[in-house]
Amino acid sequence: MRGALADTRPLAVPAYRRLWLANIVTVIGAQLTVVAVPAQIYAITGSSFYVGLTGVFGLVPLIIFGLYGGALADVMDRRQLLMITTVGLIVMSALFWAQAELGWSNVWLILLIFAAQQAFFAVNQPTRSALLPRIIPADLLPAANSLNMTVMQAGAIAGPLVGGALIPVLGYAALYLLDTLCLFATLWAVFKLPPLPPLEKVGRAGLRSVLEGFAYLRGHTVLLMSFVVDIIAMVFGMPRALFPQIAHESFGGPIDGGLAFALLFAAIPLGAVVGGVFSGWVSRVSRQGVAVVVAIIVWGLAMTVFGLAVWRASGSIGVAFWVAFVALAIGGAADMASAAFRSTMLQQAAADDVRGRLQGVFIVVVAGGPRIADVVHGGAAAVVGTAAAATGGGVLVVVLVVAVTLAVPAFVRYRVAPAPAI
Repeated sequence: MRGALADTRPLAVPAYRRLWLANIVTVIGAQLTVVAVPAQIYAITGSSFYVGLTGVFGLVPLIIFGLYGGALADVMDRRQLLMITTVGLIVMSALFWAQAELGWSNVWLILLIFAAQQAFFAVNQPTRSALLPRIIPADLLPAANSLNMTVMQAGAIAGPLVGGALIPVLGYAALYLLDTLCLFATLWAVFKLPPLPPLEKVGRAGLRSVLEGFAYLRGHTVLLMSFVVDIIAMVFGMPRALFPQIAHESFGGPIDGGLAFALLFAAIPLGAVVGGVFSGWVSRVSRQGVAVVVAIIVWGLAMTVFGLAVWRASGSIGVAFWVAFVALAIGGAADMASAAFRSTMLQQAAADDVRGRLQGVFIVVVAGGPRIADVVHGGAAAVVGTAAAATGGGVLVVVLVVAVTLAVPAFVRYRVAPAPAI
């Protein structure tokens, strides 16, 4: 049983422990905003198309600043860069609060603030991931990534449940304010980090350094494939832009939130947390390529079942709703495993002087894929309906992942030496 539960050895490292504990607070606040933004946009417009526009406004800064931020992480002190971007995230969250408190209800203003927030996020996240191998032993990276994912997804449960319940009671401004205050926990943890300057002298951050990162990636097929399969999983299999409309039309929830809305947003992270709690096995897996492929196929099948359940919905919370909820939770557990293995592949295989740039590509893929999915699913739902969009996306995930795996067998042959059992 001990070997099945999460491996907590990384928490013995003080710098990692402080970041991890701060994330418990910060992630909950961040998820309140993740819920509040689409809910506020849908309440203003009544359209999944406008909710899907968050994908466009989030994707562009993610691509630009994710790649540039990764280059910055290779030439700057990573602690200093995290301080700057964390302060930026605090300011953006405060602006969300201000527009809601003033009652402006301008969807374009919300989208612009969201775009600026994503720019800071896009620099912050690759920097945070790139520093991890500097403070954690290599054999503990799978466990550390699993612990990070578990915290993130636990917050993604609490955020939607609390946010969905509180939106009709307290309004959007209160949720944005809580997010602003929670971010100060991360600011404290980053302040306590030791200096993390580059280990080797590197050039300036710019287009050339970004291209060098891509050139490095092109020469490492396994790393490149880890990005490709995740793009497939997220772009075609993430139906979150449909949750407001599905909760309202298929399961009878109110237009501005409610129980069905909150549970749909919480289901995927709930599954990820359960998977994280029982993630002791990830450190002992050597065939990580196979593990990623299996996890993504499970994700695709789960999203297919979710779409079929929406198809059978009767306009209230009944059997079809709980089938949809369980399917999303299973998908969340599969996604947690996939993310842990893909993060570990990148951190172990990349040299420190390019790790920031590759983490920049990673954040563009991981965070950008769902943004594209928001646009794709929102547009598809407007044409074929929410159930068909979700079902078709899940089927495409399975078909495309199998196809690319057959085309590049080196990915499933990838293996590492497993860590000893604990």
